[in-house]
Amino acid sequence: MENGKMKAVVYRKYGAPDVLELTETDMPEVGDHDVLIRIKATAVNSGDCRLRKADPFLVRLLFGLFKPRLPVLGVVFAGDVVKTGNSVTLFKEGDKLFGLSDTKMGTYAEYISLPESAVMAKMPGNVNYEEAASIPFGGHTALYFLKKANIQSGQKVLIYGASGAVGSAAVQIAKYFGASVTGVCSTGNIDLVKSLGADKVLDYTNKDVAYLGFMFDIIFETVNKVSVTKISKLVKKDEVLILGSAMFIEALQGFWVSLTQGKKVIMGEAKATAEDMVFLKKLVEGGFLKPVIDRKFRLDQITLAHTYVDLGHKKGNVTIEMPG
Repeated sequence: MENGKMKAVVYRKYGAPDVLELTETDMPEVGDHDVLIRIKATAVNSGDCRLRKADPFLVRLLFGLFKPRLPVLGVVFAGDVVKTGNSVTLFKEGDKLFGLSDTKMGTYAEYISLPESAVMAKMPGNVNYEEAASIPFGGHTALYFLKKANIQSGQKVLIYGASGAVGSAAVQIAKYFGASVTGVCSTGNIDLVKSLGADKVLDYTNKDVAYLGFMFDIIFETVNKVSVTKISKLVKKDEVLILGSAMFIEALQGFWVSLTQGKKVIMGEAKATAEDMVFLKKLVEGGFLKPVIDRKFRLDQITLAHTYVDLGHKKGNVTIEMPG
């Protein structure tokens, strides 16, 4: 932090990874109820890539029609409190925090200023910054949808996309709640999903899930890569289909399933709270939720990180280490 400036990755137009530019920008202001956090690590999630590409088009309606209104991407962070506003009581200088900046975004930067009431908590004591930054996105999404589905011990749960950021967290959180978990992934990720505690692992490249021959209490489709009509047939009557990353067409199909098949369909935005971060912290410290990191990049390698995530085959999370 020199002369009120910091390093940040900005994008001034929508497009391929090369629209991302590492530059200097102004330090954020700190209000009376805010904490200034020196970010030590962040992560590149599928949502970041969708915003960068403005895909789907709805992104432009929400974040800027012709160019991004918020020039700094990134929603997850782990870092240190370096300054607090005069009225802050929850945190103090030196605290290690992890969490989500939500629609404010801005975590592809050295510093961020957030209200003390933001979606964040003290970091789990048994992980480093990059591991902590890999928890909030997948962890809170999985937790939100599984709780909304009213997951119960003994239920049979299928996680489609079990090796991704959301899927890898969902497998572990469903096991924590006592469910019998079947994970669906590709051949190369079978061992990973088994290591996360899945009771069964299916390789979608070898077996079409539509012909499994048995039914589930909850199906959580985390990656939007299988037909809603096909997978809904594996949900027991009156039970739950979660469409965790449904776009417009899948949302319409989900609505139709709920009307015609007597099944509850859950979709939409996964809303996070500070209490979620506290709960995830306890899961991590208790050994119930392990960070899953595929690859690590530096902030000056952000275009490489986005290029890799765009491929759609990452295992768990792709983290970004900040300079210094």
